[in-house]
Amino acid sequence: MSGTPTADDRLQVLEAITDAALGHLGQEKVMATILARVREVLDVDTATVLRHDPAAQLLRAVAASGIEEEVYQDVRIAVGAGFAGRVAAERRPVILDRVDETTVVNTLLRERGLRVLLGVPMIAGDELVGVLHVGSMTPRDFPESDVELLTLVAARLALEVQIDVSLTDRAAAAALQRSLLPGRLPTIRGMQFSARYVPGTEPGVGGDWYDLFPLPGDRLGIVMGDVAGHGLNAAVIMGRLRSALRAYALESDDPAEVLSKLDRKVQYFEPGALATVAYGIVTASRDSVALSLAGHLNPVLAVPGEPSVLVGAAVDPPIGVSGPRRRKTVVGLSPGSVLAFYTDGLVERRASPIDAGLQRLTEVVTVEPPGVVCARVMAALVGTTPAQDDIAILVARRDAD
Repeated sequence: MSGTPTADDRLQVLEAITDAALGHLGQEKVMATILARVREVLDVDTATVLRHDPAAQLLRAVAASGIEEEVYQDVRIAVGAGFAGRVAAERRPVILDRVDETTVVNTLLRERGLRVLLGVPMIAGDELVGVLHVGSMTPRDFPESDVELLTLVAARLALEVQIDVSLTDRAAAAALQRSLLPGRLPTIRGMQFSARYVPGTEPGVGGDWYDLFPLPGDRLGIVMGDVAGHGLNAAVIMGRLRSALRAYALESDDPAEVLSKLDRKVQYFEPGALATVAYGIVTASRDSVALSLAGHLNPVLAVPGEPSVLVGAAVDPPIGVSGPRRRKTVVGLSPGSVLAFYTDGLVERRASPIDAGLQRLTEVVTVEPPGVVCARVMAALVGTTPAQDDIAILVARRDAD
């Protein structure tokens, strides 16, 4: 077969990459089918897809035909390094007619005896998704028609990879978040609890979480947090913060000190990450809670015989932001009092100021049982409208004497 695809050849490839039947196959089989057709039509010996990891600035082999060991051996190429790295960095087609250690960093390509390579970037919108390259062990030219055809295939594969990554990340983030949120709230002497969590519909699963755990001395830790961003990365950071906070909670009975340690950990090991956190420690007598707020919204306090109010606690910078020494506020919990922690998705709406949401929340948080309070809050602030952002609420009530 000639190295220059005919009109019929191009039609075969177009049919392969637009075949609706491929939608019923997994990504691996879709890519294998398309790459095999590309090798046949372009008369090349190898075809490889490398996915771009923007965080690590790496390309990773995820599919190959004729040189499958690239995937089996988890080949990784830095953006800007060697042939594939150059395609990614320049975001344009590259033809390489000399394959040696000066032009290619992937030794598998040299060991296969490839003499010429053609690579094109896989781009979706403005996003670099990866690199698609083909190689031949026989010296040859790649005419403009080959470049155009491979560019077309790359666009199709870019969409395939992007959809797969999005679905995989969303599923992984949801599974991770479900595994880290308490499946069942613990039974704590002198207290009752109820909680709700609803993932947002628009940006995808985020980093909202709540936690409740007993501490030494019959004390109780209560946490409500919100990691900036959405998707798998936010969920992973949320998991790390949750674990670190629990560890620091065993070392100190001062919530401000716990959040200070958490902030130091994030700034050192995860620079750029940002989260708001409310952390409270309820005393063994259950008559007060020591509270520290890292950029988080103030909890709502309902006391029998009094109007519900936002707790007047000092709000310090979020986790990940340097600032003055963190502070704690001691809040009294008389018998029958209710304390409601929540994330901003509950009270923020695009069409109205947050103050309106906070006012509405204080109106519906009462001294009734936590389950009743949660139901009333969700009915009043969510109702029949799907949540745009993640919503988390945790209601704690001190037993009446």
